[in-house]
Amino acid sequence: MREWTGKRYWLVGASEGLGAALARRLSKAGVELILSARSEESLRALADGLPSPAQVEVVDVTDAQALETVAERIGEIDGVIQVAGAYWPFGAQDWDAERANTMADVNFTGAMRLAGVVVPRFVARDRGHFVLTGSLSGYRGLPGAAAYVSSKAGVMVLAQSLYADLRKTGVQVQLLVPGYIRTRLTDKNDFAMPFIMDPERAADICFRHMSGQGFQRAFPRGFSWLFRGSRFLPDWLYYRLFA
Repeated sequence: MREWTGKRYWLVGASEGLGAALARRLSKAGVELILSARSEESLRALADGLPSPAQVEVVDVTDAQALETVAERIGEIDGVIQVAGAYWPFGAQDWDAERANTMADVNFTGAMRLAGVVVPRFVARDRGHFVLTGSLSGYRGLPGAAAYVSSKAGVMVLAQSLYADLRKTGVQVQLLVPGYIRTRLTDKNDFAMPFIMDPERAADICFRHMSGQGFQRAFPRGFSWLFRGSRFLPDWLYYRLFA
């Protein structure tokens, strides 16, 4: 099990939802946090209520130079957790180019920019912990969610590739793959969301996974097999069932 007390972690996407719940769970375990998101007010309110030290660093993941500036300012850290995300529910029939590009830029290229800032630092010292956040929807294409699903699939393949490169080094890469979590983002959905969970419960699952050595944790576990298993279906059957 990982020893958390006294460690310093940069949590990117900490202002609300799963990110804020993770911040509370990590702080309770004795982690000193650097909290980042775009909303300074939300971050400061979160930091003020945490039991362990927390530093606020406002940053937009679409700005590579801003990420680099924060990384230089905070100095050596033990790990980075990427949770920042954007979401609007729409598909091909009602395509919204601006929102689609925002999802791509925040969810996928935002994670890529963050990797570009932290991975070289971890590799240079052969030590570090990098956690990325995908989605159950990212395992295979789904109707009504092309932009979001593809952005999360990119994050998941990024994590898989980094893990392949670094698994025999001192740098640990892990991937969180949650299903529906009750947040401001999922409040936009007008469809049934099976097995939806509160952020605190999801954060506990994430924390347990990050405390171990495994690479990937998809949850809720039973619900995740629906998505993971779909990868083995032939196209004709998959699209008949899912589309």
